[in-house]
Amino acid sequence: MKQNIYDNPTFFEEYRKLRDSGINYNNFVEQPAFKETLPDLTNKKILDLGCGMGEFTRYCVTKGAIEVVGVDISKNMIDVARQHSSYAEISYINSSIEELKLPIGYFDVVVSSLALHYIKDYSDAIKKVNNCLKKGGTFIFSIEHPIVTARKKMDGWITDENGDTLYFPVDNYQEEGERTQFWYIDGVVKYHRTFSTLINQLIINGFQLEQLVEPVPIKAGLDAMPKIKNELRKPSFLIVKSTKLEGRDN
Repeated sequence: MKQNIYDNPTFFEEYRKLRDSGINYNNFVEQPAFKETLPDLTNKKILDLGCGMGEFTRYCVTKGAIEVVGVDISKNMIDVARQHSSYAEISYINSSIEELKLPIGYFDVVVSSLALHYIKDYSDAIKKVNNCLKKGGTFIFSIEHPIVTARKKMDGWITDENGDTLYFPVDNYQEEGERTQFWYIDGVVKYHRTFSTLINQLIINGFQLEQLVEPVPIKAGLDAMPKIKNELRKPSFLIVKSTKLEGRDN
C-alpha cells in the first residue's frame, strides 16, 4: 500500500492552509532555487512527478511548455489542480509514481519537487524516469536533504532551556531506510538515503550529473519568516539536476 498522507483530511487541511498562506519553505527556499535550475521550457514536453495542487505545471506553461503532465497519488491534490487550471496544455493523472505507466522516450524534461523521499524504491523510480525521457532530456528533483532525514527521531533542532536553537543533530546517517515523524499527523513515512546513494543510482541508471543545489532563503523569506534564517546554518533541501546520456537506449 503506497503512502497517501495528502488524502488524510486533517493533514490536507493543514497543508493547504500552509501553502495558501504563501509563508512557507516552499515559496522562500525550495521553489526559487528549483526554478533557477530549469532549462528553457519553450516547446518542451514536461512530466511533473508529485505535482501537488498544480502550481508548477501552470508555471511550466507560462514558460512555453507545449505539454505538461502532472502526476500525484493524492486525489485531493489532483482535484485542486484541475479546478485551478484552464490550460489546454496540462493534463493530470491520479496515480502513485510506483504504479505509473509512461510512454518510452516521450518527455523532454521530468521534474519532481519534494516527492522522491516518500518513495521506497528509489532505483526503480530513477529507471522509470530514464525510460520516459528522450535522450539528452533533463531530470530535476528536490528532496529533503539527507542530513535532515538521517536521524531516526527526525525531531529537528536541539534547543536550550529557553527554547533557543543550539545545533542540528546528525545521526544514523549510514543506516538507510524508513523514517517516521509527526507532521500534522502521526506516522508520516519518509525514506533516508545517503548522498552517495542518491547520486550513484543516477549514474548507474544512465544519467550524467549536471548540478547540485543546497538552497538558501531568498530575501523575502528572511524578512517574512525570522526562523528561516536557520537555513543558513543547515540546508533543508537538496536539488539535483541531471541529463539522460545520449547513448542510453530506452
